Amino acid sequence: MTGTVDIHALAGAYALDAVDDIERAAFDRHLRDCPSCVVEVAEMRETTAWLAQPVAEAPPPRMREAVLTQIRGTPQERERRTTAAAGRANRGRLLRWAVSGVAAAVLAAGAGVGTWVVAEQQIAAERAAQANIDAVLAAADARLVKQEVQGGHVNMVVSPARNAAVAVLDGLTAPGADKDYQVWMIDPDTTSYRNVGQTAKGSGRFYIQGLAPVFGVSVEKAGSKPKTPNQVVGRLDIR
Repeated sequence: MTGTVDIHALAGAYALDAVDDIERAAFDRHLRDCPSCVVEVAEMRETTAWLAQPVAEAPPPRMREAVLTQIRGTPQERERRTTAAAGRANRGRLLRWAVSGVAAAVLAAGAGVGTWVVAEQQIAAERAAQANIDAVLAAADARLVKQEVQGGHVNMVVSPARNAAVAVLDGLTAPGADKDYQVWMIDPDTTSYRNVGQTAKGSGRFYIQGLAPVFGVSVEKAGSKPKTPNQVVGRLDIR
């Protein structure tokens, strides 16, 4: 890694484990203080894991042209060239990569145009979610809170002014068979709990609207959505 390399540009290679030991150490240090890169790395890891899912069925001959027609008619986000928007430009590239992955998956599965419409709706929802995340990262009062939990890390970018946060679970030990990690907003003064999401893996990304003094992670029965946590395994004070 030379002195002319923008450290932010290493996010993709870092997520794919395509950096050398020096670059990895430098980027590890960088992640301690860069909320944008913390979220970007998590997003890239989620996307690469999703695109790695195997597909096997051959598509009908008409499917390729139908999907390409949909792609040509879908406006694509232009890359921003300013330094301040570099993180958003990288996420724009990531989102286009995800769109291409959806198209490829639809083609390989041999599904109809209706399936593509559903996939396109999912992409639109992802764009809206990404806009919320970008707003938190760009907030003037955004700050990063970190905590080791279950052998991994929980990183939160918190914006009190927007009353919102982005939480990233990274490298937590798998919760176990028939178990999920549930994430919570907790007010210890009133002993109130709000369930804001779940994941069956040791990683995940959550946009949270409406803050409470404490963010918590618990282990619960898979598929359940309890009103109060059973076994809290990690807490972050975000006040």
